[in-house]
Amino acid sequence: MKKEFDILVIGSGLGGLVSALILAKEGQKVCVLEKNNQFGGNLQTFSRDKLIFDTGVHYLGGLSEGQNLNRFFSYLEIMDELKLHKMDVNGYDRITFGEDDTEYPHAQGYENFVHQLAKFFPEEKQNLETYCQEIQEICNYFPRYNVVGNDNYNEEILHLNTRRFIESITSNKKLQSVLLGSNFLYAGDSENTPFYVHALTVNSYIQSAYKCVKGGSQISKLLVKKLREYGAEIHRHSEVSQMIFNEKNILTSVQTKSGKEYFAKKFISNIEIRTLITLIGKERLKKSFLNRVLSWEPVSSCFSVYLVLKPNTVQNYDYNIYHYSSQELVWNAHRYNKNLWPETYMLSTTPSKQHPEFAESLTAISYMDFDEVKEWEKTFNTVADEHERGKLYELFKLEKAEKMIAALEQKIPGLRDSIKKVYTSSPLSYRDYIGSFDGNMYGYAKTSENPLKTMVSPRTKIDNLFLTGQSVNMHGILGCTIGAFNTCAEIVGKKVIDERLTQMNNKK
Repeated sequence: MKKEFDILVIGSGLGGLVSALILAKEGQKVCVLEKNNQFGGNLQTFSRDKLIFDTGVHYLGGLSEGQNLNRFFSYLEIMDELKLHKMDVNGYDRITFGEDDTEYPHAQGYENFVHQLAKFFPEEKQNLETYCQEIQEICNYFPRYNVVGNDNYNEEILHLNTRRFIESITSNKKLQSVLLGSNFLYAGDSENTPFYVHALTVNSYIQSAYKCVKGGSQISKLLVKKLREYGAEIHRHSEVSQMIFNEKNILTSVQTKSGKEYFAKKFISNIEIRTLITLIGKERLKKSFLNRVLSWEPVSSCFSVYLVLKPNTVQNYDYNIYHYSSQELVWNAHRYNKNLWPETYMLSTTPSKQHPEFAESLTAISYMDFDEVKEWEKTFNTVADEHERGKLYELFKLEKAEKMIAALEQKIPGLRDSIKKVYTSSPLSYRDYIGSFDGNMYGYAKTSENPLKTMVSPRTKIDNLFLTGQSVNMHGILGCTIGAFNTCAEIVGKKVIDERLTQMNNKK
């Protein structure tokens, strides 16, 4: 007998899992298909030497009582089970430049944010207050940022440009660079990035900043557990290779590489939008839509170095460090000089269980163009499908790791002697594990010149096919969660979703 689901979700990134759970809670019969060995997309972690390393999610914002992500996660019934560690309240992020030893803090809480930075920029206190007010105001304009309410985007706000906005707040060049210092969180190209991307990203962390104990994959594990409690089916190693349509252009089923067929009334795609276009078939889509999507520029990719450290040798940082070799670099860090790489990096550590003042591991990430690994683009390698990329590739990674360690040693003298093991990941790892186009970190680059160009409705021209995930509108944990609620609002109605969230908030 053929089995038919109400909802079939392709891909188990955060957007897909949240969409599936919202609809399973509504009593829908849901199935999720994932091509990889691990669920969760960017939430995936990996284990080396009995230590857990995050691939994408290094910290989360907006998780304190009453804040937006806390409210969404409470509705999804995973909030109480999350094991979290609150980061340094007086500086969860520290921005550093060149040889300067000063660490400029981004602190939690708006007043504290102003207070901590005003110690370094006393004459800028009022401008810092204005900055905090403005980012909150911008966020309030966004549908679902405050969980319920506000239906439409304010187009004027979408056109605000990051560079121009920061320059209008303060003329102090160093402070401008400090405020933009965490732009790694959205691969900021400040010439083009709309200010709302900066505001939506930074605001949550100023509200509150947490690390997931034992890695971000606990979010996907809890979502999967809940999905199963609500009777959903969820399958790994199930890569969709074909979409089957009837004569009315309605999607009826999908087929996986292993030949299994899954039937459903409605489908949600949480996979890379270009991959989806190939599965649908270009002839089924409007030329204008195709041209628009194919003209999008992917956000930069990155190269990560994961260090296993000898016990009790390196201090643990209860914050992230964003380092730039000069303060001007902040404006366009992803446009780097290959010979000077890494000119910028993000650094985070994990505390040792026995001696939390020391780090057991360290992760450092820097931008990297896909072009640097292009000669190996025909190779493919994951846990489920292992292939060697060859000696030259291993050499390439080794050389990059060496350069990164040399750069880190300037920040942490003697680091090299404290390293037990070195692991790396390149843009190819991102492409193969996350399925992102050219290994991009956060979907596609947004531009303040034409903000609507990269905004896509969760509804497609195929009546029963919907979209979710970071290729659709906003990236990040909060962006993808809000996106999933918006996708589900298209399926069960905005009123239903608003009622559910309001009921939950009233109960609290």
